[in-house]
Amino acid sequence: MDLFSLLKETINWSPPLILKRGDYLCEPPRKDQNIYWVKEGLLRIFTVEEEQDYGVRFGYEGDLISVLDSYIKGGPSRFSVQALRKTTLVSCSKEAFESRLKQHPELRDLWMEGLYQLIYDMLEREQDLMIADPRQRLQRVLERSPRLFQEVPHKYIASYLRMSPETLSRLLNS
Repeated sequence: MDLFSLLKETINWSPPLILKRGDYLCEPPRKDQNIYWVKEGLLRIFTVEEEQDYGVRFGYEGDLISVLDSYIKGGPSRFSVQALRKTTLVSCSKEAFESRLKQHPELRDLWMEGLYQLIYDMLEREQDLMIADPRQRLQRVLERSPRLFQEVPHKYIASYLRMSPETLSRLLNS
């Protein structure tokens, strides 16, 4: 059985939360210790430093997301989560989710696989950010995440790649 089938069967999800395009699920310094399942839509997770927007991750339909710093540490988050289009989510509290993980070893195993993949993806992202050449950064992300370029507006991809929208446009057109 896959993770999402188990999640449907074992988790008591909240009623759906619907965000309009541009709405925020979370903004600093809000504390948020929920797990969210993106039923439909698209979210971006980002931070702002010195008035500069830095994209960190995206949440697509079918993804589980959380405001990870707050979920793990229990304090206020430094990250914002914003809907890039109409998005429907359901949530579960950390306490309820982790209780279910203890009760269902198969769910816990699948959850661990997901966490391992997240860690691997974050390491890949770290490596991307160490590459000085914007063309190489773009190429790595194009190969690894073609979905990004199909669903996310270019200005947010540029923020994620740490380049201006103009640079991204020039690279994509060359």
